[in-house]
Amino acid sequence: MPLHQYVYFALSSRRITAQEITDVLGIEPDETKVVNPRRLPVDPANPFCQVWKVVCREPGLCVDEQIAHVLGRLRPQTDRIAELMKQYNSADDEEEPGLDARLEVVRYFNDEWQDEAGRPQDGERNLFGWALDREAIAFLAATGTFLDVDEYDMAPSLLSA
Repeated sequence: MPLHQYVYFALSSRRITAQEITDVLGIEPDETKVVNPRRLPVDPANPFCQVWKVVCREPGLCVDEQIAHVLGRLRPQTDRIAELMKQYNSADDEEEPGLDARLEVVRYFNDEWQDEAGRPQDGERNLFGWALDREAIAFLAATGTFLDVDEYDMAPSLLSA
């Protein structure tokens, strides 16, 4: 499909491991990773950032449907997520945030999916529009999660022609 999009909720930290997050929340992540951009040897006293993710990559869903899928898995643990955020981000801690929560929307567009008027072609579902409902906004607010939306235009550049 010329429009490729996915959504994920991530908890990132240099102070708590992905396994510890799993243990506290009781939710198995879809993905975890250790961010080590310079590929340096791991120093246990100063670990690299660990990322814990719940992801929806199901094609054919609107972004708000993907968000609902991800948050549907997380909502039962809203209080635990909020408590983790509070525990690792106390006002007394002057260092970088101990735990970062984000809801990420990633979208790749190209011009093959639309006709010249910019409308979906016959039989295609319009996946461009999306919105956050009150429940999603309440979850983001309760857990201190920020929303990050990345959108990329993958259409061939007219300048390169």
